[in-house]
Amino acid sequence: MSRSTFRVPVMTLALLLCWPLLPSCNKEKPTIARIRIQDQNGSAVPEAYVKLYADPVYPLGDPTRLTQEKLTGNDGWVEFDYTGYYEQGQAGFAVLDIVSFKDSAVGEGIIKIVEEETAEEVVTLVPVTP
Repeated sequence: MSRSTFRVPVMTLALLLCWPLLPSCNKEKPTIARIRIQDQNGSAVPEAYVKLYADPVYPLGDPTRLTQEKLTGNDGWVEFDYTGYYEQGQAGFAVLDIVSFKDSAVGEGIIKIVEEETAEEVVTLVPVTP
């Protein structure tokens, strides 16, 4: 047999052996938004309400699908997982508004969520005076 006759089956066999490993090479990483709520002194605010929402000027699709709400933990941090909303190959993800409050203190901010990364933002609550 000639050398070229062996080349095709060997390359086919190598491709078949590597095929199951190909999807694992491009595994999707988590897309997370972490927000810390603090008071004016920089101390963590536990049990503060935090809402992330999209407020686009020209909405494409349903912007409410990205809305999530949670309470901060004892350390003042809250984490939102947007992994299920992101599709690989998508260029960019979202810039979301943040609103937070506890008792009579309110804070606002903006967070840019980057695909397959953890984005962090700090929001300071300010007492509302009547």
